[in-house]
Amino acid sequence: MVQKFTLLELNKNIQEKINSNFPNSIWVIAEISELKVNRNGHCYIELVEKDVITDNIIARTRATIWAFTYRMIRPYFENTTGHELSPGIKILVQANIEFHELYGLSLNISDIDPNYTLGDLAQKKGETLKKLESEGVINMNKELAFPVVPQKIAIISSDTAAGYQDFINQLENNNFGYTFYIKLFPSIMQGLQAEESIIDSLEKIYNYEDFFDLVIIIRGGGSQSDLNCFNSYLLATNVAQFPLPVLTGIGHAKDESIVDIVAHKKLKTPTAVAEYLIEKTSDFEDNLQYLKDNILDLVTGYIQDQKTKLAQYGVITVPAVKNNLNKYNYQLDIIVEKVKNSTKQSGQIKINQLLRFSNLLEKTSTKVTFNQSEKIRIAENQLKHRCALYTQKQNLIINNLGDKALLLDPENILKRGYSITYFNGEKLKDSKKIKENDEIITKLFSGLIRSKVREKFEK
Repeated sequence: MVQKFTLLELNKNIQEKINSNFPNSIWVIAEISELKVNRNGHCYIELVEKDVITDNIIARTRATIWAFTYRMIRPYFENTTGHELSPGIKILVQANIEFHELYGLSLNISDIDPNYTLGDLAQKKGETLKKLESEGVINMNKELAFPVVPQKIAIISSDTAAGYQDFINQLENNNFGYTFYIKLFPSIMQGLQAEESIIDSLEKIYNYEDFFDLVIIIRGGGSQSDLNCFNSYLLATNVAQFPLPVLTGIGHAKDESIVDIVAHKKLKTPTAVAEYLIEKTSDFEDNLQYLKDNILDLVTGYIQDQKTKLAQYGVITVPAVKNNLNKYNYQLDIIVEKVKNSTKQSGQIKINQLLRFSNLLEKTSTKVTFNQSEKIRIAENQLKHRCALYTQKQNLIINNLGDKALLLDPENILKRGYSITYFNGEKLKDSKKIKENDEIITKLFSGLIRSKVREKFEK
């Protein structure tokens, strides 16, 4: 005959079997799926186990930590691990198995081993880093060239986060008067939805890859569990392979997240990120001024050298031509004088011969003089032509250098979005030189802005 049980009898039978087989507490490994604390301080947890390959849930049970025990366990666990007891982490718990006729199976937790959770988190982090390294993406973002002067910045943060406000204040109130284009992509920065939200923001920024110079991920400080999303493999691989440099200022002091490791550069806080951008822009401006000064010095020196060479050519050429002319005239004078002397000493018989010789000599002298004058004229024309060509070539070089110098003219730099601030007619470089209610003038590429100082900030 088939044995029949009422539901109550069946549950009591199961309860007796469990009590007889598990009379003492046992240690159980599981992952927290849900966690709630009621107003009385009792903690109710749903524990699960997932398949290591498919990540599907293969086991599930309820667990309870009564208020008295929870008040002792929770602080010790969190101080040791740096993580809150929260969904998504694995724990090793000591518990008694309980089976209630009405509420079914549950675990009554009496202790939690924080060392197991630490080891599991470290193992997961190490496995994620190895996976990123084996895929060859761990250093991809670091290998991107940092923009020469970062101006258009995409920010991933919560619009209400104190860290975001600190970043904006530091960037906008810099002592150099630099201006940046900033676009916030609001995101959830902690909890279970943070990973998906941040990745979604990265995908939106990707659509404007050619517009932005870099991406910044910032948030204020928080508990280790709040920042656990930044150890996500999926988020880390998106950051590592992003086509723009990514800076992080996540604000946790104890250790760096995987996103920090794969980013182009990790900075400690949002404020430090702003200071880094200001420093890079200042370095660019200093280098620009250095190049401008060098070019102007080179152009000025080159022009002066060419002027000196032209003057030297003039000094050498003119005396040489005059000297040749004097030399030929002197030779002609000697010949004429010889002819005169010869004529006086000769008799009448030689007069005709002398006349013929004189005519011949005159023709020869004229021809020689003409030939020498023609040579001098040709040499003079060649010299003028060469000087003109050389002067033209040097003027082209000078004009080319002048055009390059013009590119570095402050007016042209203003066209690219920079501005210059004046106080009492002089360029303002230090906020210590002004005080509240002082009037300053900001020069843009097109127009001036006159304003009064309401408040100033010194670095």
